[in-house]
Amino acid sequence: MKASAIIKSFGFQIEEEPISIYPFSPVYRIKGAENDWIIKKTQHPYQKAQRFVAYTKNLEQQGIDVVVPVEMSAPNPATIGEATYVVYPFIEGHPYSGKDAEIVEAGRLLGKIHSFSPVENEFGLDPYDVFDFNEEEVTQSVNRIAVHASTHEVELPIELEKRLFQAVAQQDELKGAGLVHVATPHDFKANNLVYTPRPHLIDPDNAGWVPRIFDLALVLLLFHNELPSAPDKPFTESQWKLFLTGYNEFITLTAEEKLLWPKALEHVFLDEVMWLMADVEEDWHNPAQRHLFQQLAALLVDTKAYALT
Repeated sequence: MKASAIIKSFGFQIEEEPISIYPFSPVYRIKGAENDWIIKKTQHPYQKAQRFVAYTKNLEQQGIDVVVPVEMSAPNPATIGEATYVVYPFIEGHPYSGKDAEIVEAGRLLGKIHSFSPVENEFGLDPYDVFDFNEEEVTQSVNRIAVHASTHEVELPIELEKRLFQAVAQQDELKGAGLVHVATPHDFKANNLVYTPRPHLIDPDNAGWVPRIFDLALVLLLFHNELPSAPDKPFTESQWKLFLTGYNEFITLTAEEKLLWPKALEHVFLDEVMWLMADVEEDWHNPAQRHLFQQLAALLVDTKAYALT
């Protein structure tokens, strides 16, 4: 379906076919006389979108700075064709730039979000269940990563495959550990924040019911991913401590979470970073992304500097 048809379904009038402002998914900015809007895909089917919206509206009611669907005459969100779309307000502000204060505030925001999670999955968000990796997948992915790295003359640690095999072997332990779960956007990255000057979450659409330390691991690994104004590497040790300073104002992690943290970090690398490095070839053409990948691989084989204490 053409983007213009999707946009007109929400009652907006446009003359030209719009171009997505995000290369990996349809996201359209619609300019108005006084306000701008964002139209994008959200959770599907519609029943899932309804549960997700209930979750984000609850966060907003608790004082969390997060976008929620615009009140309008047309249904919002709405299923159009084979996908469900939502209209959000466009949030004016500045992007993250790696300043210490920005990092602390980001930690505070995620801490608040986790602190307002119900104990049970009351909003019916999709539970995290990705515990089915195998060694063959790892070997295939590592081979593709090696080709990309060689093409661009990037050195990666020889222990990478060994660490990923280790992550595969630990899956059942993590699955059965009874980790604390939270309702969370589960895509808490710098490119999804706009500072106004406080950080405002502008893309909560990946929300799910996720082990709390998996959500933290995703932050450590990919907070700086795909944002030109962010550093081309993961958090430094001191930056990670700054993030946790903000986060720990609202959350007290359990002893078990701290114990299993290194294994959780390896698992989230397996789930979220391995495919990114293996399958998103265009990222390897970007020097900043190449350096980020190189630093992520180094972090995986030596996580000691990134404790939860």
